[in-house]
Amino acid sequence: MDHLDKLEAQGVYILRTAYREFKNLVMLWSIGKDSTVLLWLARKAFFGHVPFPLVHIDTKYKIPEMIEYRDKLALEWNLNMVYGINQKALANKETFPDGKVDRLGCCKNLKSEALKHTLSGEWPRYRLNHQTQKYEEDTNKEPYTGVIVGARADEEGSRSKERYFSPRDAQNDWDIGDQPPELWNQFNTDFAPGTHLRIHPLLDWTELNIWEYIHKEKIPIVSLYFDKGEGKRYRSLGCYPCTNSVASTSKNIPEIIEELKSGKFSNIAERSGRAQDADDGGTLETLRRGGYM
Repeated sequence: MDHLDKLEAQGVYILRTAYREFKNLVMLWSIGKDSTVLLWLARKAFFGHVPFPLVHIDTKYKIPEMIEYRDKLALEWNLNMVYGINQKALANKETFPDGKVDRLGCCKNLKSEALKHTLSGEWPRYRLNHQTQKYEEDTNKEPYTGVIVGARADEEGSRSKERYFSPRDAQNDWDIGDQPPELWNQFNTDFAPGTHLRIHPLLDWTELNIWEYIHKEKIPIVSLYFDKGEGKRYRSLGCYPCTNSVASTSKNIPEIIEELKSGKFSNIAERSGRAQDADDGGTLETLRRGGYM
């Protein structure tokens, strides 16, 4: 069993443990490479079927190709696809592109608040109808209390403080100092009633591991990660007003793997193109304490 096989087995184990131990599970799908690998692992763990909803928080500032890719895969893989949105903030133009808030305030409004109220069921959720291929308001208002996330410890500083099973309070706020120890692959799954859980099956994966696994498994990935002849591509995906491309001529997955192995980006943070990280002191800790993905 090679290193990727071990990471896959660990991820499958975490997913099955979460499904066995917790009710009202949901998986966040940001449409990026990490959460798509997580989705692939879920399909493996449950023999081609994902037994919980996929939730995407739509800020209305995602690159259009991301939304097209989301819906195409959701239909092909028969996913229980749901999206949430902060309609009020968008209607009131309380966004960075509209000039009413800074980048962090925009992320808080369109991502953190939208996620919090989508998970709680307080705000409308929109579910994909596979027959009509349209989204309709979901009649199920039951809260989601176990949230599976594709975060990796090496991606940025605050994520390195997470656990595989990481508790949040009822408002989804994160107390970094109150995280359970996880030693020798022993995971705590016994939490007090009312605790919200974030579950991180990819915590020990690296960026290189992700791309090697995508290549090995032939996972379909959004083409924004590849150079299309302009000498640039995206290394990390987010909202288009705050996400910049990187200089790279990698046009396919083997070239990205070779680029990572060469050390070209060894001193450049993976999310260096995400402007909100710079505004948060180089990490996302402020946002993530308040419920950000």
